[in-house]
Amino acid sequence: MKPILSQLGELAGGPVPETVRAGIPSRIVDIVGIAVRASSMDTSRAVAGFAAEQGSAAQASAIGGGQTMAATEAAFVNGVLAHSLDYDDTHLPSILHPSASVVPASLAVAEWQGAPGKALMDAVAVGLEITVRLGLGGYDRRARQSVYFERGQHATSICGAVGSAAAAARLLGADADAIAHAMAIACSMSSGIIEANRAGGTVKRLHCGWAARAGVTAAQLAARGITGPPTAVEGRFGLFQAFLGDQADIEAVTADLRERWEAENIFYKPYPANHFTHTGIDAAIAMRSNGVGPDDIATATLEVAPPTVRTIGEPIEAKRKPETGYQAQFSGPYAVAAGLLGGEGLGVGLADFTDELACDPRRRELMARVVVVGDPRLMDIYPCQLPARLTVTTTSGHTLVEERLANRGGPDQPLSDSELAAKFADNTAGLVADGVARRTYDALSGLAAAPSVAGLLAPMVDPIGKQP
Repeated sequence: MKPILSQLGELAGGPVPETVRAGIPSRIVDIVGIAVRASSMDTSRAVAGFAAEQGSAAQASAIGGGQTMAATEAAFVNGVLAHSLDYDDTHLPSILHPSASVVPASLAVAEWQGAPGKALMDAVAVGLEITVRLGLGGYDRRARQSVYFERGQHATSICGAVGSAAAAARLLGADADAIAHAMAIACSMSSGIIEANRAGGTVKRLHCGWAARAGVTAAQLAARGITGPPTAVEGRFGLFQAFLGDQADIEAVTADLRERWEAENIFYKPYPANHFTHTGIDAAIAMRSNGVGPDDIATATLEVAPPTVRTIGEPIEAKRKPETGYQAQFSGPYAVAAGLLGGEGLGVGLADFTDELACDPRRRELMARVVVVGDPRLMDIYPCQLPARLTVTTTSGHTLVEERLANRGGPDQPLSDSELAAKFADNTAGLVADGVARRTYDALSGLAAAPSVAGLLAPMVDPIGKQP
């Protein structure tokens, strides 16, 4: 049997089905909008300043960075921004976020090379597919859990570095063998731990940027003749052994390759929060639409799949008292509060995840009445969906239940074009002039007809406040 990277290299260098390609512009629109919104964050400014200090050639646009940078640095900045709001898409059941590294890496190289829109779309498509395929290699079907996650590894950045390398190498004109070498090099650059999900810190925001940067770097080095081991994934000392031990599902990586595109199972996020909270938000919104308000609730129990409790429900004291909007994004109790008290855009929006609202006394008082528990019955669905059940005991003694077993934004419940457009508009509002935002949205949506993507992101380099 051919080594995994040889098979993935052939995929990456080959044709992309039109049905797959057609969905790519919306992925790019989504990531660019998220990155624009994140450009005003302190961590984003720190990263942009760091990248600018590297003193490299001006090749590609760094959103909010104030200047063009080398493709590697632009990929880094845009990748950090893409993941900073926890608003980027998720593949299920691998539970990783593929677009936040692959799209920034692809955009940077495509802009640098002046690639046509279709070339960018195809590069993103193969990069996403390879990222999620490697993620599935770490998915334990029996335990219904990511082995990467169980071992504290961030599959998003580990697999994203390899997928980004494939996309970047394709845009640099590499053939299947050279793409395989780029991915093999990237295997030595893959990294990321998720302790920040549990204990805090902002380093997780860097992961997708570092993966995007690693992918572009690996592709550039492969183009200059650097090589990697053909068995860098499945070998005795390869990526899977290093990160997954003996728990890798090697067959899942190449099963039905080119016949079935896993990239079509990537879920958009309707809410700017950890994906484990989304069905809880939906259930709370449903409660509110039925006339239930915070003052009507004596107690509330949010039941979720057991593996997600540690992310959004433990330790419960901390989850009931998030100190920042970022911490609130990982809180089950806050998800219930946001669903009952918030409501902009797609139901709950960016305005609901601020530091001020995280500490709001009314929300804190409501969160104190919310418990988060695992329900083993939901494991029949998880992680192909991230289900939740919200049970409320009212102050009048009634019991109300809202159950949401499927996530919005996936193949079964897709977000409409108008919803995705509204998300982009919400993300760019106040940071990019309305006319510029509309033109960028139209240009990204119409990539298939673009003869070159050079300069496409130039209007996003400076936030509106810095434009002359």
